[in-house]
Amino acid sequence: MAISDRKEREKEEMKIKILEAAKKLFLEKGFEKTSIRNIADLIEYSPGTIYLYFKDKNDLLFHLHQVAFQNLIVALINPNPAEMAIDRLEDMGNRYIAFAYENPEMYDLMFVMEAPIDCLDNADEIWDDGMKAFDLLKFLVMDCQKEGYLGEHELEDASLMVWSFVHGLVTLKCRKRLQMFGDDEAGTLERMMKSYRVFVDTIIGTKEK
Repeated sequence: MAISDRKEREKEEMKIKILEAAKKLFLEKGFEKTSIRNIADLIEYSPGTIYLYFKDKNDLLFHLHQVAFQNLIVALINPNPAEMAIDRLEDMGNRYIAFAYENPEMYDLMFVMEAPIDCLDNADEIWDDGMKAFDLLKFLVMDCQKEGYLGEHELEDASLMVWSFVHGLVTLKCRKRLQMFGDDEAGTLERMMKSYRVFVDTIIGTKEK
């Protein structure tokens, strides 16, 4: 391996190490209470090292969000989609649930953790990433409306309703509120998907004749 290639690989490894440390502390201590020095101490480097890779703490948060939403978008896309839109809607919801179930810390960072995103220099880019994921759902709901489902509702309202349902399920899981059912981990995931199936069945039951 050439020296330049090795240095580039080492830079990428350091960036990942810094981002993982930042994510850990943001979730444990909160964004406001986490400092660059805290992050540096966790990875046993000087604060100056972090500034070689990221402008400030806000830049770290932005990069974490960017990676998280890119991963979510990839997870939501089915390379072999079903023919009917309503079946694709069920599949997308299950994929969303599985993503949050498998990446609880990432999901917490994206949608649950309090952070002053409106104050960040690149807040518009963060919201753009979120809207790209929401647009995947919105276009699918539009197809469902063409099949006769949810046609009595505005597109964005119907899409928000679907997202709110799956978000509520996974947030209950992230906050350990589903432990009340006494399921093991596999049982919890199954319960979440069965609950979403009930939701989809409710939509199917309102199909326009």
